[in-house]
Amino acid sequence: MALSRLERRLKLKKSIAKKLKSTTRKHRLVVYRSNKEIYAQICEGKKTLFSVSSLSKEFANLKGTKTEIASEVGKAIASKALGQGIKEVYFDRNGFLYHGRVKALADGARQNGLIF
Repeated sequence: MALSRLERRLKLKKSIAKKLKSTTRKHRLVVYRSNKEIYAQICEGKKTLFSVSSLSKEFANLKGTKTEIASEVGKAIASKALGQGIKEVYFDRNGFLYHGRVKALADGARQNGLIF
């Protein structure tokens, strides 16, 4: 029997979380993607330090495709992280495939100097 999309994503999320649990020294860049928006946050353990989303005021007037906006969100989260002195993070894609908007966000964060 095939898994639904949500069940498949939750199964992947558990697998990723298990791998990241043993490595709590670094911060995590957690990504959530909905149909219209994309969210990124930097976490330390279970505590969220700061977040950026495509709903933020800085992206209100930004025109372009969802992939281009995701890239800008990645650049914004990277600049915030570097401002706080965070240079290295683990990329937690939250069960989403590393493709499309998730990949664009990661590439945008790497362009601005975040290492993962």
